[in-house]
Amino acid sequence: MKPKVLITDKINKVAGNLLSEVAEVDFKETLPEDQLCEIIGNYDALMVRSQTKVTAKVLEAAKRMKIVGRAGVGVDNIDLEESTNRGIIIVNSPEGNTAAAAEHTIALMLSMARNIPAADLSIKQGKWERSKFTGTEVFNKTLGSIGLGKIGSRVVKAAVAMGMKVVVYDPYITRERVEQLGASLVKSLDEFWGICDFITIHSPKTRETSYLINKNTINRMKKGVMLVNCARGGIVDEEALKEGIESGQVAAAALDVFEKEPIDPNNPLLKTNGQIVMTPHLGASTEEAQLKVAVDVAEQIRDVLAGKSARSAVNIPYLRADLLEPVKEYMNLAENIGLLARQISEGGIKRLKLTLNGKLTQYDTTPLKVAVLKGVLSHNLENVNYVNAPIIAKQSGFEIVESKSEYAGSYAGSITVKITTESGVYAVSGAMIADKTPRIVKINESAVSLEIAEHILIIPHHDKPGMIARVSAILGNNNINIRMMMVARKEEAVGGESTMIITTDEHIWDEILEEIKQVEGIFDAKSIYLRPEKSTATPQHMTV
Repeated sequence: MKPKVLITDKINKVAGNLLSEVAEVDFKETLPEDQLCEIIGNYDALMVRSQTKVTAKVLEAAKRMKIVGRAGVGVDNIDLEESTNRGIIIVNSPEGNTAAAAEHTIALMLSMARNIPAADLSIKQGKWERSKFTGTEVFNKTLGSIGLGKIGSRVVKAAVAMGMKVVVYDPYITRERVEQLGASLVKSLDEFWGICDFITIHSPKTRETSYLINKNTINRMKKGVMLVNCARGGIVDEEALKEGIESGQVAAAALDVFEKEPIDPNNPLLKTNGQIVMTPHLGASTEEAQLKVAVDVAEQIRDVLAGKSARSAVNIPYLRADLLEPVKEYMNLAENIGLLARQISEGGIKRLKLTLNGKLTQYDTTPLKVAVLKGVLSHNLENVNYVNAPIIAKQSGFEIVESKSEYAGSYAGSITVKITTESGVYAVSGAMIADKTPRIVKINESAVSLEIAEHILIIPHHDKPGMIARVSAILGNNNINIRMMMVARKEEAVGGESTMIITTDEHIWDEILEEIKQVEGIFDAKSIYLRPEKSTATPQHMTV
């Protein structure tokens, strides 16, 4: 009997034609959760766009489900954790709408600069107001791009071709990559904000980028700046943008994405007087893009149903049990070592060296390598997993070196990740201690014994009395509870540099970090997040 595939959300019919080679295909309109739950148990695969919500309840009812395909890039409407726990592969089309989104960004920028929407409305009202709609040329202006992924790179190329000066802020891209596109890399947002006439966002929404455009950052921008966001809603604080428009700090804005979609009728941006160009999330809405993503995802579903692999899985794919079993207790540790190493490093990665010691040298350590890459890359990228981490690392262009040594010192097995960037060399080591308890055992040159905790403060400081008390007082005054504190001293004599490491029950916000940095004798303060829960377990029934 042929497997069955359900396609919803008005996906191009070509998807059904491709899938009909291996399956029975049913097309239906977008269904609410309850109705979808009633029928989903009859299907082996599901293909959706953004309207259908593939929730935990839907997945629980999907007893036969092998794969869910999202005809697009984002998978925000799919419960990835539940899918992974149930062994359901989730695939998307990461490049199908790249050209469409980049073109829409340029179109919005030009429409905003030349007042096209407002002028169009005016002339249709029988008016002729040429002087009212005098625009701004983009030629010879400075465009600042936050992020330089696939879409951002296309936008930068187009802007350079139009004669714009382009600067890029992306702490994870090398200067060579930026200069190849004819742009310049700036090292900090402090340097970035004040030099841009136009700013465009090409970054995922993460903890670091949520409300990145806010009242504070808007006030640091060049007066009369113009903003474009075709990336993700929630990166721009919409109330702060409204205030910036009204004050004249922001001359205009163009938005394709919003914090709440469909847009809330009470959204403050709807109350501005024409300085904002808005479209209803049309970045990927071209006939060509919709055809590409439909074909891409349908082909992947077809291949999986035929017993082959998917090329763009966004959750944990097949991990062979024979490879995973000997090293599985180190998987979460490896991922967190990579995540920590990336958070303490600065600048674009040039080289990543992975060293495995002791008993780990006896096994195929490919899973550990992929876990490290997943940790390194997931600090600033969405949807990094065991399938795409090596691919993303290769595309990023940094060198990956592996070495093994049977000597592991006091530990049965240990892992060291050393990252070389434009700014320096950063290293983190981890091992299992006592009753197979994972610990970070070295950060750069400092020996530590650090648990895998969600919230960590790392504070290099001058080794002198009173430093711990001053930091503790700041945390206490901000109602931050300390779980654990240690001080790791380098090998130099007393009075040199030490590193204070604190785990807390809450996230440490930027304002608190800045207060800590102002303490005399403190060199820096970084808020680190790790993943203490074992997030890399593989369902037992997933095989190659």
